[in-house]
Amino acid sequence: MEGKPLFVKLSVQPSRGLMDEKFVVIVQNADPGSQLTVHALHQCEDGHSWQAFAHYIADATGTVNVSEDSSLGGAYTGVEAMGLLWSLKPVSGSKTGLRMRKKNVQTPMVVTISVYQGHQTDDVVDQVPLAAVVVERWYMAPGVRRIPVTEDGLTATLFLPAGPGPFPGLLDLWGGGGQLVEYRAALLASHGIASMALDYLTCNFTTETGKTVPNQYFETAYRVLAEHPQILGSRIAMLGLSLGTSITLRMAVHSQVIKLRCAVCVSGSHRQPQDASLEGILNFFRSNSGKIRFSEKNEVIWRDLLLPIPSDPTDKVDVGQLKCPLLLIVGEDDQNWCAYESAMDIREMMEKAGNGHLLTLLTYPKAGHLIEPPYSPHARSSLFRDTTTRQIMMALWGGQTLEHARAQEDAWKKLLVFLREHLYSSSKLGAASLSHL
Repeated sequence: MEGKPLFVKLSVQPSRGLMDEKFVVIVQNADPGSQLTVHALHQCEDGHSWQAFAHYIADATGTVNVSEDSSLGGAYTGVEAMGLLWSLKPVSGSKTGLRMRKKNVQTPMVVTISVYQGHQTDDVVDQVPLAAVVVERWYMAPGVRRIPVTEDGLTATLFLPAGPGPFPGLLDLWGGGGQLVEYRAALLASHGIASMALDYLTCNFTTETGKTVPNQYFETAYRVLAEHPQILGSRIAMLGLSLGTSITLRMAVHSQVIKLRCAVCVSGSHRQPQDASLEGILNFFRSNSGKIRFSEKNEVIWRDLLLPIPSDPTDKVDVGQLKCPLLLIVGEDDQNWCAYESAMDIREMMEKAGNGHLLTLLTYPKAGHLIEPPYSPHARSSLFRDTTTRQIMMALWGGQTLEHARAQEDAWKKLLVFLREHLYSSSKLGAASLSHL
């Protein structure tokens, strides 16, 4: 007489958490020694679906623990606790050049984790799973407040941590793609740092006047942040990625208004004319457009635009004058920008000037340009729209998926430690502020 069939149980804990929080996926009650496929599926806000899957063998108790057991194939191999997220790729048949980015941070990233019998492949979505669990991943922790900022001509969003504060603050600048990108600022606020995401390329000022924002635009954003009643005006940082690095370094060294407690620069360069505005920086880049290359797949490569790094200091931000701690994060396989070469030159300039002790440098072999919060899917290339010409092209960012994922996790962890060390030390903060760290 046959026994009762086993009902496979799937659990994901926590089922609701922050984007940078690990979860544990456990399959139970499977047939001992059976082949199983654990699958993740996510539909983006743009309607495109992304998936990842990995092959496992149930142990003698019919259990698979994704955090402890090795995947034998699929999107990744080996023990990868968060592989089901960082290895997400567009489903078969999707348009090329997709990049996953959260638009509405007030809603979660919803991921369906499923388990299937056998070692399945891309067509797994057409089959009936043995079990499935819906998981929510949030950039905004409970209690974080999202406040649109339009005063003084700004196009920005401020994220305040839960509690009365006061909180240290951070001005968050993204790169040459423009738009108001909020998810990183929201996640930083979830870790106790009041963060303002700032659009400076496609902002209202530029769309209404047709002009590039002046340096005063960034100083205004700093002042609005510093003067907020729940923010410690003497404890402000700037974080820039790619083109945002150019602005961050310029303001940190040359602005008479912006006084930073620390700065973080990801995948950028200090190469630019001295005393230049944003328009001057962009024109400087365009003057070198003859150095643009294309890959065999016709992907645009900008990394040679600013190479070689000159010894002449007139075409660089004089980082030897920097007076606040600086964290540089670069990928050595960055195909978009000469971030690694720039980092080496920045280190040399600062050591010669005697302020090398202010520099913390993180370099990651086989990591690319888009070093994002942890477990973000890697895009080696994706579609990119030039904010000036509106031309859409395929940009090569670089990076190898596994190594890039490792870099994102390590860099984010160290970024948070760096910010906490320099923004929270010896400050008079409310108890509620520290409770979120």
